Amino acid sequence: MQKRSSSAPLALLILLLVPAIALSQAAHETRTLTVNGQPGQVSVVLINGRSYVDLEALARVANGSLGFNGSQITLTLPGAANSTPPAASSASPSTNPGFSKGFMKAGIEQMSVVREWRSALANAIQNGFPISEDWLASYRGQAATGLRLASVAVSTDADRNAFQLLTNVFNNMSQLSKNYVASRQSLSYISPDSLTNDPLNQKIVNCGHSLAAMAASGQFVDDGSCQ
Repeated sequence: MQKRSSSAPLALLILLLVPAIALSQAAHETRTLTVNGQPGQVSVVLINGRSYVDLEALARVANGSLGFNGSQITLTLPGAANSTPPAASSASPSTNPGFSKGFMKAGIEQMSVVREWRSALANAIQNGFPISEDWLASYRGQAATGLRLASVAVSTDADRNAFQLLTNVFNNMSQLSKNYVASRQSLSYISPDSLTNDPLNQKIVNCGHSLAAMAASGQFVDDGSCQ
């Protein structure tokens, strides 16, 4: 019985010494650890071929921070956070090459008003109805309002370029109306098919076709029809 009792403290001593011996065999080295281009002296522990570093030392070298919440540890590295915004900014284009939705809507409405204006003038010419400035003024006023609304909706390069063409067709339509009002006031004969051979009228028609094609594609393409 005495022999058994003397072996018990010896066994306990062995159990306590084994972990200590294992830890003492772990290689402790001080190495230079570089994080995000920032070097710093950090103690590295080698255990079973693996390298371990102290979290506080790692946070110090990386200019990061440690957070503790119960059993949870949060390591924040500023270098990792700063790498996200450039990728997001590069994914989004700096400029929109096409038409904005607001300008597209305003431009289509403007061209509808111009077509109504031209149709009213063509109907009066073909049927020999009186053509007066007062009668055409309402159409011109609606078109001028539509042009202002389109100007407010401009937000892209394509919008700005197309707005200039809308302005051109508005000016051409105004001049076409003035020409026939002047002819009527001078009592000149106006042929029912005079618009067919009128270069300015044909230019307005061609410009309308060009703008309609741009609206369908959503891209600005100037073919010279509205100049």
